[in-house]
Amino acid sequence: MLKDQVAIITGGTRGIGYAIVEKYLENHAAVVLCGSRQETADKAVAALKAKDPTWKVEGIAPDLTDYASVKEAFQGVQDRYGRIDILVNNAGLSSSDPLSAYTPEMFRKVMALNVDAVFYCIRAVYDAMAAQRSGCIINTSSVVSRFGQPSGVAYPTSKFAINGLTLSLARELGPQGIRVNAVAPGITNTDMMKAVPENVITPLINQIPLRRIGEPEDLANAFLFLASPAASYITGEILHVGGQVRT
Repeated sequence: MLKDQVAIITGGTRGIGYAIVEKYLENHAAVVLCGSRQETADKAVAALKAKDPTWKVEGIAPDLTDYASVKEAFQGVQDRYGRIDILVNNAGLSSSDPLSAYTPEMFRKVMALNVDAVFYCIRAVYDAMAAQRSGCIINTSSVVSRFGQPSGVAYPTSKFAINGLTLSLARELGPQGIRVNAVAPGITNTDMMKAVPENVITPLINQIPLRRIGEPEDLANAFLFLASPAASYITGEILHVGGQVRT
């Protein structure tokens, strides 16, 4: 489905990001995954190669909050592969601290990775995509971009921003053949969720019509669809994947 496509996936070493990497590889893309550290990225690549040695995957670790670092790393991908077809902006940071404990530094740290870095990554691939008159950008939003959340104000704020960025760039870049969409996960069974007590999880599940939390593969399937030719006429969409009924 993604044969001969070159994809860069940030936050690709665990959770939803790792599932996306694996799904793209299964569908014959060449994948460059970004980790927070080179050691972490290399470990993820080794695990993937152990599963299928034929997969074309490598790991890099630019500082996503520094545009010069991102630009240099992504230019290296362009130089090695000759093209960049897909960018998945999945790296992110969350915090649940109440406003009374939230410092400006904490707020800025979340926004730097969740918003600034997304812009930097998109800007760094834009020239390559514009030159080839094609490209697919998928940003990770969140269900909290619709509802907000009781505490940890920076995270939902950042995801509202991602939705605005997605919609605006879909309009701007569409004439150049570049599609821009977002996936908004609901509650998903990641390492972060495994640390939440069962007495907190159960009431949340009871509010979900499908009566289960999502698995990383559920999200990876959505990212695969939006990157595939099957979604060639879809742009500016915020695809909610949370087992919920949208109202």
